[in-house]
Amino acid sequence: MDEPHPAKDAEFEAAHDTATAEPPAPTRRSTMTEVALAAGVSQTTVSLVLNEAKGARLSADTRRRVLEAARKLDYTVVRRRGGASDNGVTPGMIGFIVDEMSTDPWMALALDGAREKAWEHGITIAAAATRGDADIEQAVLRQMQGQKLIGLIYGTINTRRVEPPPFPGGIPTVLLNCYLADRSLPSVVPAEVVGGHTATARLAAAGHRRIGFINGEAGMEASRDRLKGYRQALATADLHFDADLVRSGNWEPSAGYEQTRALMALASAPTAIFCGNDLMAMGCYEALKEMGFSIPRDVAVIGYDDREIAQYMHPPLTTVVLPHTEMGAVAAEYLIDQAARPMRRPTQIKVEGQLVERQSV
Repeated sequence: MDEPHPAKDAEFEAAHDTATAEPPAPTRRSTMTEVALAAGVSQTTVSLVLNEAKGARLSADTRRRVLEAARKLDYTVVRRRGGASDNGVTPGMIGFIVDEMSTDPWMALALDGAREKAWEHGITIAAAATRGDADIEQAVLRQMQGQKLIGLIYGTINTRRVEPPPFPGGIPTVLLNCYLADRSLPSVVPAEVVGGHTATARLAAAGHRRIGFINGEAGMEASRDRLKGYRQALATADLHFDADLVRSGNWEPSAGYEQTRALMALASAPTAIFCGNDLMAMGCYEALKEMGFSIPRDVAVIGYDDREIAQYMHPPLTTVVLPHTEMGAVAAEYLIDQAARPMRRPTQIKVEGQLVERQSV
């Protein structure tokens, strides 16, 4: 049974409050997410343009829009070298160890966020992907111990509980997109409950009363948390939870296609569908158009992740950002603060992703 006031749910409040507890400084720099929103592109595109990545297949118009948005927001990629940072941290190196870097863009975005934050303080990043191989992890850690490390970031491509390798003693360590069962190390993770709530609440605010949800694999933490957010948003809008409107997928377009057809075959079909990621939203689009439905006139659709493809779908997909760039920056900033003032107790920081409004709702 749903709680009568789900917006006050302890987990939702914890996720929301942790990410927003500290007010921005008066001179806060613009973020990569803000540039992406202003330019109508993904964070990946902003990173490629501003870092002048070679081989990136981007149109001249896309590059122009990113550069113009960055100029208006006074956003620059900081490339600072030498000297002590403003908070007195002597320049050194942060180790960045992840299991996967190439299968999905998330850890590459996190590395970009961490690298940019580190450069602001004259600190470099040494990154390595281990494929989750324990022997490779140990070899990388041994090599990094010979460097002047101020801290270590250990990340995973899927949000989950981990049992990481023994870390070098005396080196501050923060977990990225993962956490320990006993919370004995600080961690930075996405606020998935808040993300699921944000997407569903947007559809409810548009007047939809039958909102379908195509979720990811049931056993994954991201799926469980996004479902919690979905249910909380329904209850907040005084909408009944109907289990028939929730379908499990596998994060692939094929699941979005199949589950959309199943949802639209219901006697009381949904007028809006929240897809657990943008790839399943692609399949959802295909199924709806094949069945003769117009988006968003007949059925509204929201995705999750803000992948590169979302802006090029027809119509462009409204989606929730998976905030790995910001998570990487937060992890690096935590270590830099620890180097200057090593007094923080281990904590879990949940970072919210923004809603990117396009034309599918």
